[in-house]
Amino acid sequence: MNRPEMNDPTGEPLVGHVAKGADAADVADAFGVTWRDIETALTPIIGSKGVAALLERSLHLASAAHPWLAGPGGSDSRTIDLATLKSVVAQQTGAQAALGSRHLLKTFCQLLDSLIGPPLTERMLGRVRADSMGGALLQDTTP
Repeated sequence: MNRPEMNDPTGEPLVGHVAKGADAADVADAFGVTWRDIETALTPIIGSKGVAALLERSLHLASAAHPWLAGPGGSDSRTIDLATLKSVVAQQTGAQAALGSRHLLKTFCQLLDSLIGPPLTERMLGRVRADSMGGALLQDTTP
């Protein structure tokens, strides 16, 4: 299926695709695929502990705007608890799930940018973005 490219309102591309008005389960599934792709791209370079630490920090930062993101932090800092994260996303309304997921993805990319710089972030995640954007990006589900 060929999907049009979409950007978030700030112009930052966000990965994963869900249709406007999608329910939270669809958002959680797309979000899970994106996180798995990010983990696959980054683990050989910074290790699973590094990816998990960046996610933990991103969850902490994003939870200021979306308090429900404060819960899915893993007790095992060596891995990402994707099942728990997807479950928390799926428990929200479709719009909340999309907004929170987009914010978390953006926060993660900004954190990685601040640590290694935008050019290296693009090199590390460019493939994830390109693969995900071969179709589309996570759309805002608000009217």
